[in-house]
Parts: sequence; C-alpha cells; structure tokens
Amino acid sequence: MSLLLRPYRPGDCPWLARLFAETVHAVCQGDYSPEQLDAWTAGVDLERWDRSFQAHLTLVAEVAGEIAGFGDIDRGGYLDRLYIHKCFQHMGIASALCDRLEAVPAPVITTHASITARGFFEKRGYRVVKEQQVERHGILLTNYIMESRKGEMTA
Repeated sequence: MSLLLRPYRPGDCPWLARLFAETVHAVCQGDYSPEQLDAWTAGVDLERWDRSFQAHLTLVAEVAGEIAGFGDIDRGGYLDRLYIHKCFQHMGIASALCDRLEAVPAPVITTHASITARGFFEKRGYRVVKEQQVERHGILLTNYIMESRKGEMTA
C-alpha cells in the first residue's frame, strides 16, 4: 500500500464530509443505534468545517490517489477529527495520521473519542478522563474525553 499524507486543500471538504458520514454509518453501527448515527452525521456545515480545517493542522491520507482518511488537530493539542474510510480500516492509516498530528508542540493531546474509537486511542496511550453524553439534534451519544501526555504515548 502506498500511503500519502498531505495537507488539506479547501476542495477536499465535500469529500471529507462524505467520507465522515459513510464511515460513521458503516464503522460505528455496532456501538450506536441508527437514530444516533443519523444525528451524529446530520447537518455538516461545509463552510464551518473548511474554516476549522484551515485553522488546524489537517492532513488527508491518500491511497493510490483515493482519499482514505483524514484528521485534524488544533494548536492547543485538541485532536478534533480522525476518520478512516470503511474500505481502508485496519491498514495503519489512523496510526500514521496520529503520528504526524500528535507531533504538535502541546504537552497534552486531548480528544473526544467515540465508543468505537476508544480502544484505538487506549492502545496509543490515551486514558479516559471522563465518559460523557453529548447531544446531537436532540439525541444523546456516548463518547469519552481522552488525553495523552507526550511522555505516555505509544506508537
């Protein structure tokens, strides 16, 4: 597999939004109800996402010229989004993205991990700070505030 990690370009935004929705519905269906998945993915504001992607360190993963995933982190160390297309799961793409994103100069990296993603982050050395219920379009979703201190991360 030839993996390319490249910087985000504004033209990527519609593709990333589609990848996000498809991934959540396919990969997270064992941990969330169809109603929860719909609420989670409903109403992506492309302008807002584009502004956020441009303000953050945002990387797009490509395999053979096809977008396989993406991730972004802000300057304070908040890992905002990390999604890998359903056809590219378990190929090391999420780890490769995290390796680069976690290199930001922040002593602590924090993320809000889904039930589905919790194990991935725990394997990287993150710990659960708090389980929480977040509301999306009137529906509650469980996720975890997780963090990792630079000296505690594993690859």
